[in-house]
Amino acid sequence: MAGNAHLAKLQADLSAFRDYITAERGMAKNTVLAYDGDLHKFQEWVAGGGLPNYLKPSVRELTNYLGYLKEAGLAATSVARNLIATKMFYRFLRLEERVEQNTVELLSSPRLWERIPQVLSPESVEKLLLAPRNEDRFYLRDRALLETLYATGSRASEVVGLQLADMHLESSFCKCTGKGSKQRVVPLGVPAISVLKIYLQDLRPLLTQGDQENPWVFVSKGGRQLTREMLWILVKKYVLRAGLNAKVSPHTLRHSFATHLLAGGADLRTVQELLGHANIRTTQHYTHVDRGRLQAVHRKFHPRG
Repeated sequence: MAGNAHLAKLQADLSAFRDYITAERGMAKNTVLAYDGDLHKFQEWVAGGGLPNYLKPSVRELTNYLGYLKEAGLAATSVARNLIATKMFYRFLRLEERVEQNTVELLSSPRLWERIPQVLSPESVEKLLLAPRNEDRFYLRDRALLETLYATGSRASEVVGLQLADMHLESSFCKCTGKGSKQRVVPLGVPAISVLKIYLQDLRPLLTQGDQENPWVFVSKGGRQLTREMLWILVKKYVLRAGLNAKVSPHTLRHSFATHLLAGGADLRTVQELLGHANIRTTQHYTHVDRGRLQAVHRKFHPRG
């Protein structure tokens, strides 16, 4: 397949995809326009010879597409969003039996994820979260710390700033205080809740020496509040142990959290709320937030929900 006939078929499939997400999926106008813009870049790349046969792409070719976007000057978030749009397009082609099943699966390849700056694949995140070992002195704290970073998508300062009063483990959420002292509700998945309960029950009382007035969730060996610098050092320690890129930082988990949710199909508004970019404020305003909806989306789309 080549030339004008190839491009005409791609254009027809893109038009059919637009009709599908508009009429059958009922996506909002702005969402449809966003997909159009992202897939237009894909179309330009194919037209420029980047993909000889869009119905039979290889992992190498799709990886080259991410390199093409990066060279075009797109930010990491834009590259990730383009990948998501392309993945949705190929899911549609599979639904229409235009491509083989394994074609869609290519778009979940860790090699593709790793080409996106500052974003880990779900497989790499799993390696990092499991890096602390039983023989590590503060194994329970470190496991809980890493799980909380990824489960909430919070900034490093927000995680070390967590207090016991912020934790509502029986209700599967915590309160994070972000920039401008704005608070938000963030759902917690089962893995995070499990390790947090064990850490809070078995290790933290030993670190705080039973101090009932100590408010901090994550503390040092002397019972003091864990600092951002200490958190950064711990993350680096486990990044190296997991064999990941040395540039991975606590903020990488925040980027990965958001990207994985979007890739799974979560809407942008929900992700904004979870990241603290929406006006979700103090306790008295929580009635304006559909916490059940946030938790349902988190459980459905987050790899460790």
